[in-house]
Order: sequence, then structure tokens, then C-alpha cells
Amino acid sequence: MKKPYIIKSVLFVAIMTLMQSCFVAKDYEAPKVTTENLFRTESTDTTSIASVSWDKLFTDTLLQQHINECLQNNLDLKIALQNIEAAEATFKQGKAGYLPSVTANASLTHQELSSNSQFGRLFSSLDQYELSAKLSWEADIWGKIRSTKRAALAQLLQSNAAKQAVQTELIATVSSLYFQLLAVDAQIKVVTKTLENRTQSVEVIQALKKAGNVNEVAVKQTEAQKYATQIILKDLEFNRKVLENTFSQLLGKVSGTVNRSTFETQKIEANVSAGLPVSVLSKRPDVVSAELNFRSSFEQTNVARSFFYPSLTLNATSGLQALELKQWFSTNSIFATVIAGLTQPVFAQRQNKTRLEVAKANQQKAYLQYEKAILAAGKEVSDALASYENETSKLAIRKNQLDALNQAANYSDELLQYGMVNYLEVLTAKDNALNTEINYIDNKYKQMNAVIQLYKALGGGN
Repeated sequence: MKKPYIIKSVLFVAIMTLMQSCFVAKDYEAPKVTTENLFRTESTDTTSIASVSWDKLFTDTLLQQHINECLQNNLDLKIALQNIEAAEATFKQGKAGYLPSVTANASLTHQELSSNSQFGRLFSSLDQYELSAKLSWEADIWGKIRSTKRAALAQLLQSNAAKQAVQTELIATVSSLYFQLLAVDAQIKVVTKTLENRTQSVEVIQALKKAGNVNEVAVKQTEAQKYATQIILKDLEFNRKVLENTFSQLLGKVSGTVNRSTFETQKIEANVSAGLPVSVLSKRPDVVSAELNFRSSFEQTNVARSFFYPSLTLNATSGLQALELKQWFSTNSIFATVIAGLTQPVFAQRQNKTRLEVAKANQQKAYLQYEKAILAAGKEVSDALASYENETSKLAIRKNQLDALNQAANYSDELLQYGMVNYLEVLTAKDNALNTEINYIDNKYKQMNAVIQLYKALGGGN
């Protein structure tokens, strides 16, 4: 008697499996965006600075050590790795959607029956022992499980892209802070030397006052200039400590001094070129992440659409059931139930329609975010290229300005001793020379930082 039912169940499962070929979900296609004139550059070079590994771009061995330490210890990167682990767990669950769920049950049911009930006249109490297993399986006819798995895969890849984005940001930030520290060291060296010269200038102006060549006002103005230089030095020393604290935090350790080389020895030798716009789309992790987010939203729309179609399920329960414990393992205690069901949603309080509308809105939002990421990438690359060109041009002009002001300051000292200039002209010349030398170092740092920002904007460091 049981054989026909078994044959029918097997046939039903086979039919349900074959019906899974009725995949109604749409196939994913990457969004098409225009990348023409994405960068504001006249360069026709197809190679990109982003293709250079960070340890080849930054040749300072101390900086390389700091970057490696940051990639090992930075807390933001560790958080990103935990996000990847969570996404991997979700993806594994998505893959398991094709498998049936199985639950085991062991129960003892004791009933005290009413003597006035139908069975109470025969039994005062009833015990039932049961040991069973239940299997539930849903056929993926409309691609719901398949789309869920693909969405989970996109989220996993997106979390990995987010980790790469953190890594790119860290490499750029550590490098930029390192060079900024070196620039501040160089500025402190200049200001310290200037302070020594201005201390000597106070002595010289006091001697000139005794000789009757200048008055007390000139002495006080020269002393004030020395004090102003001391203030500049204090500010620079404060900035150095703040930079060191920030640098230490990036490396995942307490604040302290940073082992570093000198600003004068630094040079980034690289072909400053953006390459083709398509290379940005393939290397920038935020652009990759935005595209994967759109892909995940696309698959979620497929899932939402599948709720409008009927679902085929198979539920099977089998085990041992007996009224007495000694009969529990008898062949007569075996029972089995197979239920195959076809469920078509008719009215679900608008839940299915709402689910689909929300999914479509999220998909369109993800597409707009993808477009925004591409535009942001183009802007950042264009800004970095413009900054590099600007700072390179200014550096040559600043060098000429610095040479002229240093000569003017030297001449003014000599002319003052002969009474050919007044002390205000001397002070102005020296202030201009100091400020220009500080700005020259700052320009050189900004030129190097522009290379770093271009490297980051192009997705380098991965």
C-alpha cells in the first residue's frame, strides 16, 4: 500500500526539480555609463600611476615600515575584515538555500482524559511516545533562492571592496602625514636658524644704537621680530606633536615620536599620469563597491518579484510513534507523512507589491549612487592633476622669489650699517624671506601630496 505513495512522491519531487528551469528572474547586466572626458587632462598616456605598487612609489624604507605596520594594526582595517567575515557567513547561508531543512523531534505526551469524553470512557489517561524527523524543501522555480545567493555574493564582494578602499585610504594618509611631518621638521630647522640670526640682529642693532646710528624704536622692533619668530617656532613644534599623535593612532598604537628621515632626501619618482578612465572604474574600490551594491539591489528586485508567483513545497515527516514505550521500536510504530503544496498569493495586505516597489526604488538609488561615485572619481583625479601642475609651477616661481628675498635681506643688513636704509626696511625684508622659505617647503610638500592624492584617486595601493 505504501509503494504507490512513495512512487508518487518521487515523481512529484522530480517534476518540481524540472520546473526550476522556469527561471523568471532577469539576468544582471552591468550599468552602462559614459566615461568620455571623465578627466580634465590633455595627456594621452594610457598608463596610470595606480599600476605602480605602493612600495615602488614610496621608496623611503622608514615610510614602508610604517605603512606595513599600519596595514597590520589599524583598527579601521580590522573592522573591515570583520565585515568581510560577516558577509562570508551570509553568502554561505545563501548557498544553503537549495538544501532542505531537517528538524528532529523527540516527545512524550501525557493526557488526562475526561471520563465524560468519547475516549475518557475507555482510558483515564493516555501516553504517547514519538521520535521523528521532519524535512521541508521549496523548489526554486522562479529563481528566488538563486537571486538571494547572487545578492549575497555581491554583498561579499562589496565588503571586500570596502576593505580595499580602507587600505587605499590608509596608505595615502600615512604617506601624506609622513611627508607633512618631514616638511614641518624642515620648517622648524629654518625657523631655528632664523631665530639664531635674529638674536644676533638684536645685538647688532643695540651696538648701532650705542653708535648713534639708530634709536630705541629700532631696537624694540628688532626684539619684537625675534619674539615673533619664537612664536612661529612654538606653533610649528605644536603642529609636529599633533601630527605625531595622529600618525601613531593610524598605526594602532599610543601617541609618541615617529621614526623618520629628512625632507631633503624625499623624492617621488613616478610618471604622473591618470591613464584611461576605464582603468579608474576597474581599480577604484569605491566605484567597484557602488557597482556591486547596484548588483545586489538588482538581485533583491528579482527576489521581490518572485513573491508574486506560486511556490511549490514538499514537507515529509517520518519516525516512530507508540502508546507504550516497549512498543516504540516495533515496525508497527513507524509512521510517515508526505505533503506537497502549491501556494499562490492572492491577498497579502499589499506586502508583495510594497516589497517590489521598495526593491525597485533601492535599485534605482544604487544606480544613482554608482553614477555619483564615477563623477566623484573623475573630479578627484582632475583635482589631483590640477594640484600637481599648480604646485609644480608655483615651486619654480617660489624658488626665484626666495633667492631674491634672501639677497634683499643680506643687502639690507649691510646697508643698515651704513645708514642707507631704515630699520623697517630691514625687518620687512627678513620677514618676507622667512615666510617665503616656509612657504617654499609647504609648496614642495603639496606637490608630493598631489602625487599621493592622484595615486589614491586612481585606486592605487591594492
